[in-house]
Amino acid sequence: MRARDEQKPPPGDWRVWLLLAGRGFGKTRTGAELVRQRIAAHRARHVALVAPTAADARDVMVEGESGLLAIAPPWNRPEYEPSKRRLTWPNGAIATTYSADEPERLRGPQHDFAWCDELAAWRYPEAWDMLMFGLRLGDDPRAVVTTTPRPTKLIKALLADPKVIVTRGTTYENKRNLPPAFLEQIVRRYEGTRLGRQELQAEILEDVPGALWGHGMIDAARVASVPELTRIVVAIDPAAGSGEHSDETGIVVAGKDAAGHGYVLADISGRYAPTEWARAAIKAYRAHDADRVVAEVNNGGEMVEATIRVVDPNVAFTAVRAARGKVARAEPVAALYEQGRVHHLGAFAQLEDQMCGFAHDFDRAAASDVRSAVGGEPGERSRRRGRRCVGRHGRLQGLDRGRRRMHLE
Repeated sequence: MRARDEQKPPPGDWRVWLLLAGRGFGKTRTGAELVRQRIAAHRARHVALVAPTAADARDVMVEGESGLLAIAPPWNRPEYEPSKRRLTWPNGAIATTYSADEPERLRGPQHDFAWCDELAAWRYPEAWDMLMFGLRLGDDPRAVVTTTPRPTKLIKALLADPKVIVTRGTTYENKRNLPPAFLEQIVRRYEGTRLGRQELQAEILEDVPGALWGHGMIDAARVASVPELTRIVVAIDPAAGSGEHSDETGIVVAGKDAAGHGYVLADISGRYAPTEWARAAIKAYRAHDADRVVAEVNNGGEMVEATIRVVDPNVAFTAVRAARGKVARAEPVAALYEQGRVHHLGAFAQLEDQMCGFAHDFDRAAASDVRSAVGGEPGERSRRRGRRCVGRHGRLQGLDRGRRRMHLE
């Protein structure tokens, strides 16, 4: 690899190298090459490969176009055993993949090197703590972090740590190696926008002035587990279309405890065809043993319920119709966050970025209208009797990554 200067590991004695860079910079190649080099030099024998999810670790860090298998020379190619989450090199060095969604798997194993990919998107920051506790083998244990920046509490803490070496890079620095289609469709579309400043320029963006939510507000109310919940709903805001440039369909799972506190449990929003979002919502309904599906019917009317009934004709369903504007509905929800009465179970990176960009003058259709009836419909009493919803390792089973805003009412 003919690495650019900013892709080369910093000299000197360091423990953590934080590479904050934009999309297409070459972060994955940098991390993979550093793992390969340290193993070839016999400076790493027990390596941890940690990604936001197990699929990310497999698809990007191991099997990706710039992953460990792709960059390995034929004479030093590791043997990959997916069932064991393990790569073994000819010299005996071993790398094990981990999901940041399962921090407890990092409790116990010890390593002498770690590659952490997309740290800003890790749902459970305690995965970093568990990793650091086990990074103690050999006389020079180190970790490299390759990530697109977000103003998370963990990223800010690493930036403030004088012992962490920080390298920054932008998408443009790797321009000659990027496909023209990427530059045309992505760079030109987002260049100069707030999202582009984060994803292309790798800037750590502060909260939007006048935004109803702030990252600090959400961080303060974040939890690693939930109490017994008296009610759980799956809220849906169907998009008018499902094309590449259509809005996302918002699908959020939320619950309420006996004290009236709300909990965002999962966000599986995305661009779906109608039957696909219905299947995703029903899957979440069953996985979380929810009481009801609540859907906004401003777009689609009776077709929304009909689509859901095709997947499951017996699901408990309530239709709601938005009569007020987005900001009017969002303001009382933001007040509940300020009061510490709404909590996020773990982190939802894209959801929270959208929330923190929602200001009083917000009028883009890309924002969500998802409204969860966590408090119950008028005159209805929940049939749930203090059911504990926490799964293994103190979190819900079957949680998915999401891309949509959620409003609790």
